[in-house]
Formats: sequence, C-alpha cells, structure tokens
Amino acid sequence: MARVGEASAPVGARDALARARERAALVPDLLIEARRVVNTVISGWHGRRKRGIGENFWQFRPYVEGESLSRIDWRRSARDDHTYVRDQEWEAAHTVWLWSDPSPSMLYKSSAALVSKEWRALVLVLAIAELLSRSGERIAWPGLTDPITARNGAERIGALLSHAPVMSGRPDLSQVRRFSDVVIASDFLDPVDEIRGWLDTLARRSVRAHLIEIADPAEESFPYSGRTEFTDPESGDKLIAGRAELLGEDYRRIYTARREELGAWCRRLGWSYTVNHTDRPASEALVSVHLAMSADAGYAAGVRG
Repeated sequence: MARVGEASAPVGARDALARARERAALVPDLLIEARRVVNTVISGWHGRRKRGIGENFWQFRPYVEGESLSRIDWRRSARDDHTYVRDQEWEAAHTVWLWSDPSPSMLYKSSAALVSKEWRALVLVLAIAELLSRSGERIAWPGLTDPITARNGAERIGALLSHAPVMSGRPDLSQVRRFSDVVIASDFLDPVDEIRGWLDTLARRSVRAHLIEIADPAEESFPYSGRTEFTDPESGDKLIAGRAELLGEDYRRIYTARREELGAWCRRLGWSYTVNHTDRPASEALVSVHLAMSADAGYAAGVRG
C-alpha cells in the first residue's frame, strides 16, 4: 500500500507570515471593515479604547467641577497646582490572544493535503494577527508577548516566533483578562475532558474563545487498509493493525463524536468552533472566525458546560 501521510519538518515562522499575508489578501477588506464599523456602533468592536469603567489605567486629566471627588488622584495632584482625575480604560477595549498548537501531531500531512496542520494553523493565526493589526486592534500571544497595538503586529509576532525556543504543551491562560477574545488553532485530538479542563478558566472569566480545528483529510476519512503501522507522534508508541480497514467504522465514529462534543460545548458558552481541512483554502476559516469575532454574541459570564 502506498504511504498515506508523513510527518513534515517544523514550519519557519517567517515563511508562515508571508503565507498569512497572502491569505489575508483573499478576504475582502470592505467586508471586514463594514463588520467592524457596524459592531463598533452597536456594542463596541474589539480594541475600542476610550476612558470609562475598567481595570487598566488610561490617563490623567484635569478635574472638572461637578465630578465626584472620589475620582481625584491626590498623589498626582500633589505634584503641581492642578487637580487631576485618574481615568481608567473602558472595559470594552478588548485584547485578542492568539495561539497555534506546536504539538508533534500538528506536523502530520497526508498525500491528500496541501500543507501540514502546523503550517495551516500558523498561517491562519498570523493572518488574523495581520487583519487585526491593520485595523488597530490589540493582539497578544500567551507566553510570547504582552498585548501590543501596532500596524506591524503580525510581523512582530512572527519575529518573536522565529527566535523563540521550541515551545511545547499548552500555554498558561491565567494572564488572559476578562472580556478578551482568544483564538486557538489546534487539531484538538486530546481527550475532550482534558481540553475543557484547560479552557475552563476562560469560561469562568467571561472570555470569548474561537477554536479552529485543523484537520487533515486522512484523519477524517481513515483511508488505511491491509497491514498498517500507526505511530503516536506524542509518545512514539506503535500499533500494528493486520487489516486496518476493519478499524475504520469505529475510528470515524469516535473521531466525529469528539468534534461534535467539543463543538456543542463551545456553542453553549457562546464561543465559536470552526473546522478547517488542510485540503481546503485557509481563507474559508479566516472569514468564518472573523465574522464570529465581529458578531454581537456577548461573553460567557461564569457559564460552565
């Protein structure tokens, strides 16, 4: 039997950034901008920075007669002859956290796929970074960079990725503050309970997540037959099947059930769950995720599924 797939070499972040820009150019800028403007008017678009109720310092400004005295910053006012009020940043000034799964399983690429799962995940995440940066939004990568607002945000993240040590495992999401968005690109092949346990901290903190499942067509269709050796990319454990085709029906049922359970959990939380196959254009997922981020879906507040 001909080889169905193989593990590819890790993707260079600089090359992935170039591909991300190509993919970003496929999405009509007018559609993105229109959605952004509409949501700004209705409920506030990610990154609308202005003074108001929030946790982050925004600015000092002169006190205006009639304002509450409790808002005066006496320490700052003591420096000169003026009285100053300490403004906080409005809570609707969101940050979008981005993360692409670097697990060994992401290196898989079948003969039916255009690219490896790792390549596709990086392209999608960096494409989203490009679009958000172009719109003046604030983006971050857990464990790599604090929130930044810059027109070249995608370039900065790409440069940091290219110089970062080999990253493995899931990042600590405790630094993600409430009313943020998190975009995660992964194959999500770990047990659903394990994934939910990792993401539960976001659900309890009023964070809205957008999960992008990167799927190789061979993983979904299971096109194996005859004597086949399967290798676990994480542990290196091997399984030899004498007649692999006999495993196909049970495998496809379990594979689909995992996706449906995880997707249903996300929908209950008001999150989005998008599947992108590596034999399909990345732009399909890019449009879907960006529209989900633009939607006035609200944020889960202490909801647990």
